[in-house]
Amino acid sequence: MPTYHVGVERKLATVLFVDLVDSTKGLTGRDPEVVRRQVSRFFDEVAHCIVTHGGTVEKFAGDAVMAAFGIPLAHEDDAERAVRAGLATLAKVKELDLQARIGIESGEVVAEENHDSTFATGEPVNIAARLQQLAGPMEILVGPGTAGLVQGRIELEPLEAVELRGFDRPVETRRVVCVTELGRPLRSLAAPLVGRDAELELLENTFTRAVRDKRASLVTIYGDPGVGKSRLAREFAAGLDRALVLSGRCLPYGEGVTYWPLAEMVKASAGISDDDPLDEAQKKLRETCEDEAVADLLALAVGVLEAVEGERGQQEITWAARAWAEQLAAAQPLVLMFEDVHWGEEPLLELIEHLAAWVREYPLLILCVARPELLDVRPTWGGGRVRATTLELEPLQPEESAQLLEALTAELDLPLDIETVLAKTEGNPLFVEETIRMLAERDGDGVERIPDTLQALIAARIDRLPMSERTLLQRASAMGRIFMAGALEQLAPEVDDVGDALDGLLLRDLIVREPRASISGEQAYKFRHVLIREVAYAGLSKLSRAELHRAFALWLAEKAGDELVEIKAFHLDQAARLLAELDGAAPPELAEEAASALSHAGRRALSREAFRSARKLLLRSVELSPTLERRYFAARAAWRLGDMTAVIVEMEDVASVAASHGERLLQGRALTALAEAVLNQRADAVAARQLAEEAVEVLTGEAPDIQFEALRAAASVAQWVGDADAFERWAKLALEAARTAGRKDQEVFITMGLAEMYVLRLEIDEAEPLVDRIAELAEESGSMIGRAQALATRASLENWRMNEVEAEAAYTAAREIYREIGNTAAEAHANMMIARAAMAQGDLTRAEKLLVEAVRTMKGLNDRARLCEAQRSLAEVYVKLGRLEEAERLALEARASVGGEDRISLSTTKLSLASVRAAQGRDDEAEALLREAVGELRQSHMRAPERWALRRLVHFYAERGREDEAVGYEARLAELVPRSTAPMA
Repeated sequence: MPTYHVGVERKLATVLFVDLVDSTKGLTGRDPEVVRRQVSRFFDEVAHCIVTHGGTVEKFAGDAVMAAFGIPLAHEDDAERAVRAGLATLAKVKELDLQARIGIESGEVVAEENHDSTFATGEPVNIAARLQQLAGPMEILVGPGTAGLVQGRIELEPLEAVELRGFDRPVETRRVVCVTELGRPLRSLAAPLVGRDAELELLENTFTRAVRDKRASLVTIYGDPGVGKSRLAREFAAGLDRALVLSGRCLPYGEGVTYWPLAEMVKASAGISDDDPLDEAQKKLRETCEDEAVADLLALAVGVLEAVEGERGQQEITWAARAWAEQLAAAQPLVLMFEDVHWGEEPLLELIEHLAAWVREYPLLILCVARPELLDVRPTWGGGRVRATTLELEPLQPEESAQLLEALTAELDLPLDIETVLAKTEGNPLFVEETIRMLAERDGDGVERIPDTLQALIAARIDRLPMSERTLLQRASAMGRIFMAGALEQLAPEVDDVGDALDGLLLRDLIVREPRASISGEQAYKFRHVLIREVAYAGLSKLSRAELHRAFALWLAEKAGDELVEIKAFHLDQAARLLAELDGAAPPELAEEAASALSHAGRRALSREAFRSARKLLLRSVELSPTLERRYFAARAAWRLGDMTAVIVEMEDVASVAASHGERLLQGRALTALAEAVLNQRADAVAARQLAEEAVEVLTGEAPDIQFEALRAAASVAQWVGDADAFERWAKLALEAARTAGRKDQEVFITMGLAEMYVLRLEIDEAEPLVDRIAELAEESGSMIGRAQALATRASLENWRMNEVEAEAAYTAAREIYREIGNTAAEAHANMMIARAAMAQGDLTRAEKLLVEAVRTMKGLNDRARLCEAQRSLAEVYVKLGRLEEAERLALEARASVGGEDRISLSTTKLSLASVRAAQGRDDEAEALLREAVGELRQSHMRAPERWALRRLVHFYAERGREDEAVGYEARLAELVPRSTAPMA
């Protein structure tokens, strides 16, 4: 049976050392029996002073006494008690015609009850001992910890900071002068909502408007801990009629919990429990969602599906969340309440803002509760949105705090000094409530001073609990804000009746019942405030924390399997970190257990494109227990993050070690990633081609979806260098692998590449069925990006057929999807293509507006490949508008932006600059640029761009009456008609 180091705690305590001054000299030559009686009286009087002030005598050593206040029972004024005990001790010592000196310090100690010797260790013990040695006769010296806690109650005289042996920095020291008497404090209990009428009315009006207008509204409630943010949100939600309210909380710990609040909401709406088998949970989601694609993407986001067609994007998950919210809101008004948003990860924050912006025909209120630090990480939160509202909860006004006090104490007979309570609690409703609860628990037996901090007050309340309740509260704190009764049976085996102890905690308002348990058959509870949980957790020793985290992880694994692997991974990692801090390293078995869970959680994060979380999780798994597979996936996360420097270093190492150990699968996958990294970062097409082709060879015989990665990389390199034949060869092999694996996402990707190639080669008969196939695959897979890509491919085909109206319509439809899912880069590219279609139809004003926006966006994204094309297109618009100075600037910027291996754009930017030079009357330069571009495009075998360039050159000669020089080019132009080759296998 686990013990969790019962009796070992971390506590805020005050330590006192007292010693006789020159006792040897003073007692020399005196009768030993007299000496013995005098020293014994000294010890008795010191012990009496300590005990009567609520302290505990720890030990007698020679003529010195060590005592502690706050162990085993904490009081909110332990530091003051220690100083008062010290003053009383000096008075008694003086009566004995002796002299003593005292040192006192407060801070965190590790305390062990029922121990025969020293039961408190920590920095305060050492400082108190040193201060006692420095004190003069009949002096009390206190350290900075004690000074801060007794300020305003004890008069202190500042001294110069002293150098203490064993401490790096001088320690601030003060001498005790006397006690400063203050007026008496107070007592009381139960809490109405006070002073928030205006805020509550604003929330109600915003909800009414959302229902009336059928539009989404975003409200963010800001405030410091304890000021009443969550209480206001709950009161508002409780007062709603005929509305569905779903809530979820952002977790302050762990990685891979990006969509945790969404997961809580989705599971509640679908009736999913965390212990449901994955197939059962997915079935419930599909029954809830009208669109199966939405269900699968939500399943991926909330952790009830390992992957949907491989790694799927944050943007598609966001789209699925919107579709889910709209479906719920169509039936009745919907309120989504996100708690502790300041802990939310970037993808979740973007999802919330997307819902606020794009739900336009359904009644939806998004209510976010956050601390002000949210604006430190997201300064633009809610900004620029017409239907976004901000509420900042300030502390209550004195009259409102007084009203709260009156309501809390209405049925209690407690003497209260109202002014003292108001001054101490400073308008924080939680502080007011906890103060009154503390005083009420004393049954009117004397009014003690109120602590300076809310945390100290909570600690004092916890320490006064019956042992079973205190044990349960601390064990529960290791689980988090919400905990399960069933887990406590395992984590607190020495508590005879967990139910009775929980009832006691409920009666004391330290916890509340949670209406929905995420694990079927379990009763969930929640700490009434996060600060209560934090203070309870702080009371556990690090060794106890480690054991509890591990035990809870095992309970989770038993109850929920892999569904809560991210939470399990966090608790195992915490256990490993704590034991490493205590012992230098985590036990090997625990390290491997934690690494396995972290690796699993990291790969799940990869599947939902939470790449930053994935990278952190996977790097930590490697740190704890490195394996070659874990190192590969950590590097893969860096690859997906675009950290090509890390990819090259880490993947080279993985490939080398894998090759030496005969691990061909990992070797081939590492080589594939290396090929893409070398191509994108170093623009080294030769090395990239070699790596990709080596990867293809190494992965021969592996699963088709694995082979696909290497084949796709080889095709990408071939396309980069303009080797159309090689691209076609590799792309067809990749397509075959994708089809064999049944991976529609892979098939869409490579089919698009093939269709684009056939279009550029004017092999329209080959392109047409592929374009149709892309649309089919997109519908079958339910991929929003796939649907947009299908439309874009259709638009490209119509564009080269010179069907500008049809091309523009398809590009516009694609752009709307990209915009909805937040794919800014693809949206900017679609804008550029729409602008080109508008320019071809003579609408130069619209073309200019779209291209200016595209250039601005692409610059912000550092998208060089597309930026050069947008810049050159805008240059051509300015040529037609006669704004040649701007046209020249844009054309030259395009030439500077183009990549050195981007064969087609190297030529197209020459064509645009040629248009500028021709308009400027610099015909020789224009002709040279046109001829160069035509020659380059002919060598690339890209017939569609070559035909476009030839038309430019023929038109140039015709305008200048030099038709005879255009004859050869016209002949070549006649050859460049759409044609067909043998059907693709």
